Amino acid sequence: MVLAMLAKEPAHGYELRSRVRAALGPLGEAMNAGQIYVTLARLDKAGLVTSQRSEGLPDRPERRVYALTAEGQQRVAAWLTEVNWPKPDLAEFHLKLVAAASARLADPLALVDAQRREVLRRLRDAQRSALDRSVDPVAGLLLEGVVLRLRADLEWLEACERLWTVRDRTGRRAEA
Repeated sequence: MVLAMLAKEPAHGYELRSRVRAALGPLGEAMNAGQIYVTLARLDKAGLVTSQRSEGLPDRPERRVYALTAEGQQRVAAWLTEVNWPKPDLAEFHLKLVAAASARLADPLALVDAQRREVLRRLRDAQRSALDRSVDPVAGLLLEGVVLRLRADLEWLEACERLWTVRDRTGRRAEA
């Protein structure tokens, strides 16, 4: 998530926290500010970001500005193309859409389409299994829950598609 927020341009930790909070709206309010810096330190150690000291202004202290390395850019590009549904938290996919659009790394509508295909594949498999008369009713209840969850995911993806289509048509910047 932090890597994706650096894809558009280098930033210091406070800017990154603001970007994530803006992208997630009220869900981002619970983010611990210290977690950004811990994550940046791990990413730096892993060679995915670099940092430089940036001179502060008279009323601001000196800051460390982080930027993606070539390996970090590759990691973000790979993350954008991952199709791993369902997840317990939709925030990660939402951040993919925001990062893809803001840094012009990928077409958000193409990402929605790829996720939709995966959800439809899983829905088809779950429905087939649910229709199998030999399935124990208790296991069938779980399958029913999976089908309902996947249908809800499809509805959410349709809402994503509507929003990003409108943003493309109106020329509004598609970033949070």
